Amino acid sequence: MNRSLLFSTIFLLMSMTVSSLAAQDYGQAATIRLWDNASAPHSNGITTPEEEVAPCRPANISVAELYIYPADTAKATGQGVVICPGGGYAVLAFDYEGYEVAQWLAANGITAAVLKYRMPNGHPEVPLEDAEQALRLLRGDAPGAEAYVCRQVGIAGFSAGGHLAAMASTMGAVRPDFSLLFYPVITAHPGHQGSFDLLVGKANRSAETDARYSLENRVTEQTPPALLLLSDDDTTVPPVSSTRYYNALKEHGIEASMHIYPEGGHGWGIGEGFRYKAAWQRAVLDWLGRLR
Repeated sequence: MNRSLLFSTIFLLMSMTVSSLAAQDYGQAATIRLWDNASAPHSNGITTPEEEVAPCRPANISVAELYIYPADTAKATGQGVVICPGGGYAVLAFDYEGYEVAQWLAANGITAAVLKYRMPNGHPEVPLEDAEQALRLLRGDAPGAEAYVCRQVGIAGFSAGGHLAAMASTMGAVRPDFSLLFYPVITAHPGHQGSFDLLVGKANRSAETDARYSLENRVTEQTPPALLLLSDDDTTVPPVSSTRYYNALKEHGIEASMHIYPEGGHGWGIGEGFRYKAAWQRAVLDWLGRLR
């Protein structure tokens, strides 16, 4: 090994070790820093420090990281999932839509990687390129996660994280093999206006940007299969977001399934308070099993 490569490898390992030590309270096996605004292809323009506005609610994110939870080796399926927590493109719900979901998936044989993606702050390409890089890492197409590479890699997203997961599935240069979309923001009208305001910038919003990032309009024959899970009484992100996306998938011959639970509202994640928690967990494992 030449000296340049040796020092680069040592630096990468040191960076990964420091990151892991800094976030042990999430219980991950490793934390990989993808990049920051200076090293990423694009910047979100955030220059103020990251802050935690509530426990497990990081905001002002300008450094992208991946928190990895390897599959239980006794149950390993060879599948991996990049998880995009929700939070309206303002914060991340890093517990019940993040690492708690990852721990459950890992216990059921599916490697999970929670993506701490940079907030768009009016730069919609920024979270998308974070999701693309996370997919590359878990597939082994980019260096840094060689011990956790999976043969089939999908993406999961909750609320605005569901919009990011669907954006990766429809607009990304790197497409996941499947997507798991929990009460996702998909369409602008009717939709979660705060998410769209922060995605493209309130001053930049127009009929054109709304149409571009209403992802039912971006489905093609190359869009991967999707499982959608939501509540009928969700008033924060109306169910029409999911139904429009499902209909677009079927119009293009894409495998899709949708579970609409009678109640639960928005943002239930893996919380114990959701009446249909066991039902959605069975649905996810069954659907993933059919894809293998």
